[in-house]
Amino acid sequence: MVLNYIWIAFFLIAFVVALGKLIFVGDTVVFTNIINATFDSAKTGFEISLGLTGVLSLWLGIMKIGEKGGLIQALARAASPVFSKLFPDLPKDHPVTGSIFMNFSANLLGLDNAATPMGLKAMQQLQELNPQKESASNSMIMFLCINASGLTLIPITVMMYRAQLGAANPSDVFLPILLATLTSTLVAVLVVCFKQKINVFQKNLLLLFGGIIVFVGGIGWLFNSLNEENASLYSTLFANALLFTIICGFIVSGIRKKLNIYDAFIEGAKEGFHTAITIIPYLVAVLVGIGVFRASGAMDFIIDGIYWTVATVGLDTQFVGGLPTLLMKPLSGSGARGMMIDAMQTYGADSFVGRLASIAQGTTDTTFYVVALYFGSVGIRNTRYTIQTSLLADLAGAIAAIAITYIFFN
Repeated sequence: MVLNYIWIAFFLIAFVVALGKLIFVGDTVVFTNIINATFDSAKTGFEISLGLTGVLSLWLGIMKIGEKGGLIQALARAASPVFSKLFPDLPKDHPVTGSIFMNFSANLLGLDNAATPMGLKAMQQLQELNPQKESASNSMIMFLCINASGLTLIPITVMMYRAQLGAANPSDVFLPILLATLTSTLVAVLVVCFKQKINVFQKNLLLLFGGIIVFVGGIGWLFNSLNEENASLYSTLFANALLFTIICGFIVSGIRKKLNIYDAFIEGAKEGFHTAITIIPYLVAVLVGIGVFRASGAMDFIIDGIYWTVATVGLDTQFVGGLPTLLMKPLSGSGARGMMIDAMQTYGADSFVGRLASIAQGTTDTTFYVVALYFGSVGIRNTRYTIQTSLLADLAGAIAAIAITYIFFN
């Protein structure tokens, strides 16, 4: 229901802004730009789904081997002490726990090509346990809000773009991104726990939060001790080596169980192909709404309004240059990436705005894309409080990104 209202709002706001630009500014091409954006966004939605087909087929095939080989169940048992607290409705040692664990691990390492198929597999398993097939379950909401909060330990792509655009030390945003994205994720978890009446002061959860903080601090210390070339090299090597080790581990688990590895892979790959086809209309709908909103100039209108307000009350306005990335991030991953690159090209990669845009890009995930992709794959129509919670986590991440940028780089 919430997604329905937001989708309608995109079109109505776009129409009002476009009509205003036509009447008061004489912009005669604004409606042409909007129509072109609808076609381009629909094409993009299809191309994304098409591009996901191969990746989904590959990873769901690998996941099927791990599931039949017993490795997913083993991961479920290992993660159950914590997951049983965050996901109290899940049966003990259910395979979905292993799928969720694999998805979170891939996201932490920035392995988007592996995280998405694993997440879609987890959603399918959660849907099997869901008594109300059109309404999101508590476990689905917790899972999706953590995904949308975008916790990533190694923001490889952000550092890569900074290096390409001439940053003196591309990894200098590494620790700020960790702190900002940790803030976003903690807010998402705490809000969902409050809504679902989960006690956050349980021993296992306190150990989890403390462990994350210690681990983040250790990773930050390690990266600060390396130069940018070695930091990028080691993070990429570690992530890819771990990914290939996981694939080989799944295959070995299948061999131990004396499975027909090839047939198990084909079975999972067919599921991946079907999932990719299922999500096409959901992605097209969301991306078209976002495309119309952007093409109308509504985003620029919001940015200009914020700049005027901040300047009027006499506050520092240099952070406003990074707001396009912050505001675009929940709507479009590629749009936010474009905003980040534009900010670094306009202001400089090592400028305050360039660093803020980089931190903003690595802080959260694309909320509306994640909701459309994951819920659309299993036909969920009632998202309950998922979007509100995810956007609240996005807001917390944005505020943290701005504050941390001032602390580190002002």
